[in-house]
Amino acid sequence: MHIARKLIVLFASASLGIGAIAPAYAQNTDASGGDNAATAGAAASAAKPTKAQRKQARKEARAKKNAELKKLEDAGYKPTANDPNYPQDLQNAQKKAGIGQGASQ
Repeated sequence: MHIARKLIVLFASASLGIGAIAPAYAQNTDASGGDNAATAGAAASAAKPTKAQRKQARKEARAKKNAELKKLEDAGYKPTANDPNYPQDLQNAQKKAGIGQGASQ
């Protein structure tokens, strides 16, 4: 029983040691193995969109959704809160407007 406790402690400490080492290697983005903070920072800022870019993307997505909803309404779909014929009415309007079912999701 005493040996089992020692093994558990050994495995637990080994796991913690490996867990502490792995993230340090995962952060190394330089191919030569060096730590170049300026290059890593530039790559991170290029990949992450700015606030203005995110705002523009939201605006474009909203405009696209509104245009699709307008097409569906022109095809006869009338969105209401408690429509008992909801799925069928929407599908009929999608067919009439030429919009695929996956496009509205």
